[in-house]
Amino acid sequence: MTIQWDPLRPIIADHQRFVISSHVRPDADAIGSEIGLARLLQSLGKSVQIINTSPTPANLYFLDPQKDVKQLGVGAKAADVLAAEVHFVVDTSSWVQLSDVGKVMRESSAKKIVIDHHVSSDDLGALELKDTACEATGSLIFDLSQFLGIDLTADAANALFAAIATDTGWFRFSAVTPQTMRRIARLMELGASPSNIFRELYEQSSIARAHLVGRALSRMILDCDGELAYLSIPWSDFEETGAVSSDTEDLVNECLKVTGTKGAFIAIEMQSRQVKVSFRSRTDGLDVAKIAETFGGGGHRLAAGATLPGPLAESIEKARKVMAETLVSLRA
Repeated sequence: MTIQWDPLRPIIADHQRFVISSHVRPDADAIGSEIGLARLLQSLGKSVQIINTSPTPANLYFLDPQKDVKQLGVGAKAADVLAAEVHFVVDTSSWVQLSDVGKVMRESSAKKIVIDHHVSSDDLGALELKDTACEATGSLIFDLSQFLGIDLTADAANALFAAIATDTGWFRFSAVTPQTMRRIARLMELGASPSNIFRELYEQSSIARAHLVGRALSRMILDCDGELAYLSIPWSDFEETGAVSSDTEDLVNECLKVTGTKGAFIAIEMQSRQVKVSFRSRTDGLDVAKIAETFGGGGHRLAAGATLPGPLAESIEKARKVMAETLVSLRA
């Protein structure tokens, strides 16, 4: 699916004040896409603010050395969102995922633009520029820069490289294509440093994270004749180890390293006692986006997530049951 960018050109040309937002608990694709889009707009002389509901995870600070990404209610106000003429939403199409920023957006008269690669979608009243076959939203921002004929700055190239690298599991997922690598090559030519990005993302762990991961892996459970593996992390683990929520990034993928697994999930209890569940699949028949949607979440066919009300044990059982039932149905 190729995005037709033409409707965006006059919108950018005819407006001056832009706000960019992404989903709660932003990952590298969210932050990287925001930074990349902001630099693109700024190169055209536009006024740009990046405002999210959640704070930027500490492990992603390196993508935003100028501290441009603000949190609503901390470094930015609702009035800043409402002052925008155009509001870009990247890496999500969900009101739930926009959370508090979404509530302000509903009151805004700004033009709304969605740039996203997720299957799950709400009607945000926006111009949707979406390619669900694309490996990362960062790739779409890069494509937009190419369409507009703008060479990205080195920090934007770094941010978009990180976005693409993380959403492809460092280029090992099935969504990776020759076009992916052509994008990556150009980002490197523009100044992206793979070695620095990898070090910042994967070689800066705290001892607290190591202890948290050890606890989580010791609880790994196999179900459904070894086709399903899952992890759980109670809030007490964070309190006792000193780890933070971003320390769980990609941990669910450890389950798929076990021979014979076709599906996996991790259930993480938050301080609110809600439970964040991340689902993964390694087989075409197990569409975890559809599973996540049954819990009010969404994502991709092979990677998706949802937030359940808790308590933790009940959330684990709900996730286990639907994953196991789906895997069993594939045997028929």
